[in-house]
Amino acid sequence: MTTRTGAWENRMEELIERLRGFAPAERVLVDEPMSRHTTFRIGGPADVLFLPASAEELITALRAARELGAPCFVMGNGSNLLVRDGGVRGLVIELGEPMSAVTVRGTTLRAQAGASLARLSREAQQASLAGLVFASGIPGSVGGAVAMNAGAYGGEIRDVLARALVLEGGEAAWRPAQALNLSYRDSDVLRKGLIVLEAEFELAPGDCNALLADMNELARRRREKQPLSLPSAGSTFKRPEGRFAGALIQEAGLKGYRVGGAQVSELHAGFVVNRGGATARDVLRLIADVQARVRENAGVTLEPEVRIIGED
Repeated sequence: MTTRTGAWENRMEELIERLRGFAPAERVLVDEPMSRHTTFRIGGPADVLFLPASAEELITALRAARELGAPCFVMGNGSNLLVRDGGVRGLVIELGEPMSAVTVRGTTLRAQAGASLARLSREAQQASLAGLVFASGIPGSVGGAVAMNAGAYGGEIRDVLARALVLEGGEAAWRPAQALNLSYRDSDVLRKGLIVLEAEFELAPGDCNALLADMNELARRRREKQPLSLPSAGSTFKRPEGRFAGALIQEAGLKGYRVGGAQVSELHAGFVVNRGGATARDVLRLIADVQARVRENAGVTLEPEVRIIGED
């Protein structure tokens, strides 16, 4: 059973009742295992997990949590997230399938925060729009991708982002990409605690078949070099300036290194994978061991790229 602390737990039933007053029960989940909502397939229960279907529902849920004193965390599809084994107290809001509409107008692609990057890339390709091929294999959602300035194979979200609809202090407003100060795996979205609701991408005309060929080639390269068959949170560490995390880990002799069910991938040392039954404690111990060994071997301190939330 989840152990709850803090003043808000006595009003948890009121929070659930208020959420279910405007959303069906299947989108308001109680004691929901976060392992079902992260690509790592790891994580204890969230007291309450809510999947809004609109910005209005999101704002209403945030207001209810604030009024009832409930801690609140907003997430995307959990592809860059490690939830501790004790779970998350309060309210977790997941921007997922109910908020994933994508529309195309001319060379502009507009998407809600819950749309996957795979779908975004596919919609662009089918509309013969170039610029999002690099994102076709990134296992994230639009909101998280903007917040983290997701990138791969030489491309980044900031290369194509025109503007984003963000929520700050209960007010939603469109901001140009430049105003969000996107940098390597960071942005003002993270630094200032903003919430991305929608994003618009300005693309260029391209050839539908050529774009598909490029996407297929990147998919082939990923299959060869990345452990796609095992649960993970993608690249575990940020790239040190002028170096590559995976190479540093391999040079330290840690490829295949294992703690419990967590392992440095034998295919790509930059990934930590769940070999089966891994706990967050396993992953965190492994991360600490890797950091210590690489620091000793190369004098480089690796910084985790994966976000870590929850309690033990």
